[in-house]
Amino acid sequence: MKYRLLTLFTLFLPFLSIAQEAAEMGVDEKIDQAFGNATGWFVNFIFYQIPFTEEIKVYWVLFPLILGATYFTIYFKFINFRGFFTSVNIVRGKYDAIDHHESLIAAGDSTPGGDAIETIAVEGHDGEVSHFQALTAALSATVGLGNIAGVAIAVSIGGAGATFWMIVAGLLGMASKFVECTLGVKYRDIAEDGTVYGGPMYYLTKGLKSKGLVRLGKVLASLFAIFVIGGSFGGGNMFQVNQAFQLVENITGGENSILYGKGWLFGVVMAILVGIVIIGGIKKIAKVTDKIVPFMVVVYVAASLFVLIAKYDMIGDAFLQIFNGAFSPEGVLGGAVGVLVQGFRRAAFSNEAGVGSASIAHSAVKTKYAASEGMVALLEPFIDTVVVCTMTALVLIITGNVSADNATLNDAQAILLTSGAFESVISWFPYVLTIAVVLFAFSTMISWSYYGFQGWAYLFGRSKKMEYTYKIIFCIFVIIGAAASLGSVIGFSDAMIFAMMVPNMVGIIILAPKVKDELNKYLKAIKNIHS
Repeated sequence: MKYRLLTLFTLFLPFLSIAQEAAEMGVDEKIDQAFGNATGWFVNFIFYQIPFTEEIKVYWVLFPLILGATYFTIYFKFINFRGFFTSVNIVRGKYDAIDHHESLIAAGDSTPGGDAIETIAVEGHDGEVSHFQALTAALSATVGLGNIAGVAIAVSIGGAGATFWMIVAGLLGMASKFVECTLGVKYRDIAEDGTVYGGPMYYLTKGLKSKGLVRLGKVLASLFAIFVIGGSFGGGNMFQVNQAFQLVENITGGENSILYGKGWLFGVVMAILVGIVIIGGIKKIAKVTDKIVPFMVVVYVAASLFVLIAKYDMIGDAFLQIFNGAFSPEGVLGGAVGVLVQGFRRAAFSNEAGVGSASIAHSAVKTKYAASEGMVALLEPFIDTVVVCTMTALVLIITGNVSADNATLNDAQAILLTSGAFESVISWFPYVLTIAVVLFAFSTMISWSYYGFQGWAYLFGRSKKMEYTYKIIFCIFVIIGAAASLGSVIGFSDAMIFAMMVPNMVGIIILAPKVKDELNKYLKAIKNIHS
């Protein structure tokens, strides 16, 4: 415990200077400057670029992400495609009866809890939420501002062709998400009161232990826990509230807004609302997200479809730009590789496939079959990236908001670019988009608070004191995120989320055979119940 505390303290020690510097130099930009000074070393390490030519440089973290997703796609015989309709049927509840037929459970299948002896005594607990609630809880953390501002950045820098590589990344990511969420259920811990503790921290520890790699498992699990806490404060918190405030401030008058320069006030309100929900745990979070997420997605997709229908004669040309731009880009930074990098980076930040975060939410599902939730989870990158991100990109392309002039946009300007694209067709939509963005941000924050708490509980224990300590810190970061300028926030957000991917990807590649066993058990159970 002392070593874990020391490691976490060392990582976050620079943050202690933020409040002091902000007080001496003012708020907003000064907070951002202090935050940037505190986190710059870490961001530079994670996003170190390997030079291929004088013009082309590629982030090293993209290699394990892309190669891992490709490996899983081949190893599981294209489960991301052949298992798609089975996944839809699981969410619909078509196979729910399997969990109630004890005779169908294959001998030796000890999920939930996997092979861990300490969970056998509480095997009667089947989880906390339904397949649909687990999916929406995880989607609420992935479908969000990355789909709006992130896509605008990708197509502004990489051109229309970046959309193609976002789609490819989403399709490949379905396999990665299947693997990590299956493992999340298989190796979860279930407390005596039925509370579920799951995610990479547990499958890295228990799964690698079963492979005789005890020390490696502990090291990877501890690293992931530290990174997921940082990710919950960054990409899952500060980035979300910051982007939401940017749009609210803009829609209420920009520099003339009563909120101008008062991001902290917006942050206080959001922190209170977030605090009310997260105190209730995953059940409360799931009850909120299974209502908010479908509503948000429907509103955003409906608006996108309205724009596409209104400009239907330009859709064919938009897809032509996407395809041509993917393979023969002109005037785009870094050429074809640059386009690919932008597409994959933004897709990864948006759908989090391979990062391991979603497995934390999915591990709380009510099921006796780990692979059933893995199948459900593979729908996430499809919904998030293939559907929502593609629609955003099409709207931007069709409305003429993709040009070299926008290549230097920061994320604060990018979300306004997307808002302007919709406004050019639906004059009043920026108001609706503002509400949607606030809801996107809110749902993402409450889900990521759960992710971060799971990492916190793994490192520091599951006591109520530790739980409330984390949740109070999380709410404080909501206020900091709203007050800070965006530059340092997005750098830290991206870095923490990509850092989570490294220990997670190492573990899930080693544990892939375990997932194949679970998949075979579940498919056999489906076959038996329908025979």
